[in-house]
Amino acid sequence: MDVETGEHPGFFTSRLERVVGWARRYSIFQYPFVTACCGMEYMSTAAGHFDMDRFGAGLPRFSPRQADVLFVVGTISHKMAPVLVRVYEQMCEPKWVVAFGVCTCTGGFYDNYATVQGIDTIIPVDIYIPGCPPRPEAVLDGLVKLQAKIEKQKQLG
Repeated sequence: MDVETGEHPGFFTSRLERVVGWARRYSIFQYPFVTACCGMEYMSTAAGHFDMDRFGAGLPRFSPRQADVLFVVGTISHKMAPVLVRVYEQMCEPKWVVAFGVCTCTGGFYDNYATVQGIDTIIPVDIYIPGCPPRPEAVLDGLVKLQAKIEKQKQLG
């Protein structure tokens, strides 16, 4: 407590951080980078039965400059890797990455020279959603974990 003013230092900024964290948590603008068969599961999760809108993440953006979460869905080849890196670099800060499916996370059963063995070798990944393809429940669980991570991060400064 400050003797002269009688105020607690950081009270306003700590409350503002919580509000900004809450707002970012429930306003996720995702960029779907879909390359393979997991795309069908991604679309079914975004559709009416599972409804990503309930979590504040239902509106995909197809410009990396308007998105803050990059959903990498499917197998990434070494030929496609520079494109993925460019999309990631075009996103504004703060930005997060979700690896969707076992091929994205580890290369899957494609243990060969043409496939990236996990996108974390080329860009940082925040959430991994395993499965071939991942069930919609697993995708929503990963989304909830990402939201918790977003809310807990330092928001200001």
